[in-house]
Amino acid sequence: MATRYSYGGDEHIFVEVDEEMSLDAFFKSLSITKAVRESQIKGVTEVCPANASFQIKFDPDVIKPADLLAELKQLEDQAAHAEAVIDTRIIEVPVFYEDPWTHETLMRFRERHQDPNSTDLAYTARINGYASNEELIRAHSGAPWFVSMVGFVAGLPFLYQMVERARQIESPKYLRPRTDTPKLTVGHGGCFGAIYSVRGAGGYQMFGITPMPIYDPKQETPYLREFMVLFRPGDIVKYRPIDRDAYDTAIADVEAHKFYPTMREVRFALDEFKTDPGAYTGKLEDLLHGV
Repeated sequence: MATRYSYGGDEHIFVEVDEEMSLDAFFKSLSITKAVRESQIKGVTEVCPANASFQIKFDPDVIKPADLLAELKQLEDQAAHAEAVIDTRIIEVPVFYEDPWTHETLMRFRERHQDPNSTDLAYTARINGYASNEELIRAHSGAPWFVSMVGFVAGLPFLYQMVERARQIESPKYLRPRTDTPKLTVGHGGCFGAIYSVRGAGGYQMFGITPMPIYDPKQETPYLREFMVLFRPGDIVKYRPIDRDAYDTAIADVEAHKFYPTMREVRFALDEFKTDPGAYTGKLEDLLHGV
């Protein structure tokens, strides 16, 4: 992976870790941005990791751009020799697939879709070679997803499926964006998944909806009282299919401030994962459920 640096105005350096999305690229970006934070470089005011890149905001009156660039290159060299291990979390997200709310929305915007006579799940299943929606749902929920970045809108995670590249789900975004997407929609665009933290415009294929809050600016949700955004880069998400009754029960718990997600602290080792992805993700799921 060849890292490329460029200046964005007087206060930003943009760093492209790789041209291709991959866990290696995401991990390298996380490692460098973690080192930047820990080194506490004077003049750095913000660090923003992205999918296979990151951006640094700095005060040019405190540190010269060339000096910051030299610091970043040194940290990159150090990160290249560091063990590819992070302490993170695995978080279970319940999903009501083929729910009535995203279905109603997708039907309103069929003229903007590649296949107006199909649904988002059925279209994605077909172009990925699955025989049914149920097969796609099993593939979508069967392996965990890596949070590569959080942003675009407040608290929205971008998710990359932790399977061999040939098995990753691929599906294009709508031909033209929708003007409406229900809050907490679980969607997919390109090779990325996402969970819409708020209601608004969007273009990802809509697979279902989760009852689980992931962004709460009022901080009334018990597990979001210390910080209004749930996800952070490096988190691992495991979807769990639920039915309407389980969804309604979870919504009642959310409204009563009694809902807590299942999550566990884990140590993720990239090299061990790459040796046997299936066995490693199975071990992560065992840890999630205390096995």
